[in-house]
Amino acid sequence: MGKLKKIIIFIFLTCILPFTSAQTNNSNFKEKIDSILSAGFFSSTISAVKVFDLSKSKLLYEKNSKLLLRPASNLKLFTTAAALLFLGTDFHFKTNAYYSGQILNDTLYGNIYLKGGFDPFFNIGDLDSMISDIKKLNIKSIKGNIYADVSNIDSLYWGKGWMWDDAADATIPYLSSLNINENKIQVFTEPQEIDYPAIVTFYPESNYYSSEVNVKTIKEDTSKLETTSDWINRKNKIYVNGFQSVDGNIDSSEINIFHPEILFINLFKEHLIKNGILFSGQLDTISTPEMVILFSEILRNIDSVIVKTNKESSNLGAEMLLYSLAEKFYGLPATVVNGIKLIYSLITLTGNDPKKFRIVDGSGVSHYNLVSSELILDLLKYMYYHHSELIWRYINSLPIAGVDGLLKTRMQDGPAYNNVRAKTGTLSGVSSISGYLNAQNGDKLSFSILMENFVGSSKPVRAIQDSLLTIFSLFNEE
Repeated sequence: MGKLKKIIIFIFLTCILPFTSAQTNNSNFKEKIDSILSAGFFSSTISAVKVFDLSKSKLLYEKNSKLLLRPASNLKLFTTAAALLFLGTDFHFKTNAYYSGQILNDTLYGNIYLKGGFDPFFNIGDLDSMISDIKKLNIKSIKGNIYADVSNIDSLYWGKGWMWDDAADATIPYLSSLNINENKIQVFTEPQEIDYPAIVTFYPESNYYSSEVNVKTIKEDTSKLETTSDWINRKNKIYVNGFQSVDGNIDSSEINIFHPEILFINLFKEHLIKNGILFSGQLDTISTPEMVILFSEILRNIDSVIVKTNKESSNLGAEMLLYSLAEKFYGLPATVVNGIKLIYSLITLTGNDPKKFRIVDGSGVSHYNLVSSELILDLLKYMYYHHSELIWRYINSLPIAGVDGLLKTRMQDGPAYNNVRAKTGTLSGVSSISGYLNAQNGDKLSFSILMENFVGSSKPVRAIQDSLLTIFSLFNEE
C-alpha cells in the first residue's frame, strides 16, 4: 500500500469518522485540520489553508495563508468576478457578419467580413445561423472573398509563461477574437471487426486541417490510443495512432487547432457550399472597412460564459473575459496586460496591494502567477459582503460537490455533497480549491486551499482536500 494512500486512510479513520457522531465536539476543530496538514506527506509539499465564517465574520483557521503560491485555475475566481463587476451583467459577446458591395438578382458582388468579438463558445450552430441569414437575403452566389477580422486583439496567440510542450493540449487553446468549437477538433474512434481499421471521424470536419490515421481493432480487452498533431511546427495535421478493443466503446479525444480564425472562415466557406451557395473566392484576414452592411449578429450573454468558465474550468472562456475587459476600458487592440489591470483593480478593492502578487493571464495556466490563499479568501469575502446583487450569480457559477462541473466526481456523499461550491485548479505539482459552503450550524463559510510541490497524480491530494472540506462542512460551533 502506498505511503500517501495510508495517510488518506489514517485521516479518514482518525479525523473524519469522529465528526460524524450526533454529538460533534468542535473544540478541536483546529486540531483536526492540523492533524491532516502535519502528515508526513506535507514534509515536502506546501499547504496553505484559510477558513472564514462569513455569517459571524470570524476567522476559523489559517496556515501559511500569506505564502505566494501558484493558484492554477483558482485564478478564474478573480477573472470572473472582475467580469461581473466591470463588464456588467448586461454585457453580451458579439460576433458580427457584414457584406460589402451590392446584391444583384441572387448574386453578392462583394466580400463577407466576419468580425470576432471574443465569444469563447461560438459553435457550429451559430455558424449555421449566419448562413441562414445569408439565405434570407436570397443570395445564391458570392463574387468576392471571405475575411476574418481579428483586428481587436493583439498578435499573441498564447499566454505568458504557458508551456511550449502543451501546444497540442485542447484545454490550453490558441487565442483569437474569432473562435469556433472552442478552437479544437474532436476526434472519435469506433472499433470494427478484428484486424480491421477502426473508424475515425473528426468534428467539425474541414479541409483546413489534415489527418493521418492508423488505428487497428484488436481482440484483446485493452485499448491504447494517442491523438496528437504536428504542434512543434504549428501545423494543423492530426495524428491518431494505436489499437482499440473490438469490445470497446466509441472513444473521444480533442486536439488544438492553430489559427482558429482561419478555421472559422474555412468552415464558413464550406457551410456556404453545403447550403448551395456558390463561392470560389479567397480566404484571408483583414480589418472590416467602413460602409459595410451588417447581416448577422450572434450574441452570448455574460452569465452563460461565466458559468461555463467556472464549472468546466474553460481556459478560453477566462482569457476571452480578460480581453473583453481590456477592450472596454483600454480600447483596441485588446491586450492581456490591459486586462490584468482590471484584475489588479479588483485586488485593490479587496483591501490588498496588487504589487505584492503576480498575475500574467486570466485562466491560471501560467506557472508565473503568484497569489496567496489569504488573497483568494479576501476576494470571496469581498464579493459576499459588498455585492449582494451579484453574489448568487457568482456562487452559482461554481461547480457543486458531487453534482456538476469538475466537482461532479468528488465528495459524492457525506456533508460536503451538494454543499461545497468551489473552483478547482490543477497544474503539474499544483492542486487548489476555493469557494463557499454551508456549515452544519447553518453558517456560511468561505475557504481557500492551495497545495503545491508534489510529484505524480493530483488525485491523492484532492482526496486530502475533500477530507478537509468534510471537516469544514461539519463545523458546528454556536
